[in-house]
Amino acid sequence: MISLSYRGDLPEAVRLALLQVKGTYGLAVISALHPCLIVAARNGSPLVIGYGQGEHYVTSDVAAILAYTKNVSYLAYGEVAALTSEQVVVKIVHNKKIAPQIRQITMTLDQIEKGGNAHFMAKEIHEQPTTLQNACRGRLDLQHGTTRLDGLNLNTSQIKKIRRVVISACGTSRHSTLIGEYFIESLAGLPVEVEYASEYRYRSPIVEKDTLFVSISQSGETADTIGAQREARRRGARVIGIVNVVGSTIARENDGGIYIHAGPEIGVASTKAFTSQVIVLAMLAILLGRTRGFLSYLRGRQLLKAIQMIPGQVKQILKLEPAIKKIAQSYYRKNHFLFLGRGVNFPTALNSALKLKEISYIHAEGYPAAEMKHSPIALIDKKMPVVVIAIHDSVYEKVMSNIEEVRSRHGAIIAVANKGDKLIAKKAKHVIYLPHNTVEMFTPILAVIPLQLLAYHIARLRRCHIDQPRNLAKSVTVE
Repeated sequence: MISLSYRGDLPEAVRLALLQVKGTYGLAVISALHPCLIVAARNGSPLVIGYGQGEHYVTSDVAAILAYTKNVSYLAYGEVAALTSEQVVVKIVHNKKIAPQIRQITMTLDQIEKGGNAHFMAKEIHEQPTTLQNACRGRLDLQHGTTRLDGLNLNTSQIKKIRRVVISACGTSRHSTLIGEYFIESLAGLPVEVEYASEYRYRSPIVEKDTLFVSISQSGETADTIGAQREARRRGARVIGIVNVVGSTIARENDGGIYIHAGPEIGVASTKAFTSQVIVLAMLAILLGRTRGFLSYLRGRQLLKAIQMIPGQVKQILKLEPAIKKIAQSYYRKNHFLFLGRGVNFPTALNSALKLKEISYIHAEGYPAAEMKHSPIALIDKKMPVVVIAIHDSVYEKVMSNIEEVRSRHGAIIAVANKGDKLIAKKAKHVIYLPHNTVEMFTPILAVIPLQLLAYHIARLRRCHIDQPRNLAKSVTVE
């Protein structure tokens, strides 16, 4: 199509060809007739332009050009760029010239290297004490028992008018939204609806007045999440984004947002971005609750102090890796796993099952522990390992009852429990002990860490491609 439109001007030929197509694309076009020219075009799939000294670059991810430049601009939907060594000319597909907004990226080469680890996933799991601290830095206001999230662009009056929150995401990010639902309903007293972004715009969603719509995506380029965000805005919602990548499409297209500051995440299976999303959702819930008068000052301070302790607690959990590796050696030949949790730890079970599926190709399912009786219990026998998140919280006795049901069917139990729980040691074959957290709703951040390590070591023993699992992509930029 480009060839048919070509009349000596390659950028113009690309532009004319693109007027005839629809769908998602990220293109870099070269021609032997124009050896010093690249024409880049974007509609969906991310493209980044890099600006150097007498040289310019086009890439789908800034990590690829960090060694050469830190000055970049992001092509928006429907934009076409013509790159030579001397200049970059950007137009929209309808031929209007625009001025690109050049930004400076802050990540370093060290952040996108393995740093002596066998895999990026291992490095990213161990970075979580730092990434969780980065997500909170400058945002905890103990003096007033609240949080500061200035990027939301929401004033006190606007927050008080919110009547409903809708959170939309895909994959791992959706599991963080399920925890966020629990946070916001408990701490802010607002009704929350969690949506699969891929389904949201293909029905007739009801967007009531004073609805806050929250999009969550590590990359900020997830096509379905972008589509859901646009649909919510079209229907009148105020839209905010929680993303990791600065300058991404979701970050640019919303009314305000929060960066999670997890740094580049190279491994396809998200680990540090997930925990950072959860802690950011906790801070959002505290802000909404305090501003609306639903959450007391004393309770707010208690929550903030608990958040401050989390990075140090994660450091303690990471020291359990040798013991977790031994557990992995006992189960890496298994082909099925069941993960059970209740309350706020049900999403932890979902996410932990997903990690194992993604990188080890073992069939794994996450379930609310009570729902086990409605189907999965039929699968349990001595060949089925069952991972149970048995934190000493308000549903602890119920979880212990579920454990007894698994034991009576000879299932091998791997429990995640609080340090000092002597009862669980009598019930489970293996126990991973967590440091005690003063606020039970924050336990998902702690409980997921050992289960990330378990998935990693099982996949490593199975000799799987951990950082790049088959059939998966880091950013799902098509529907």
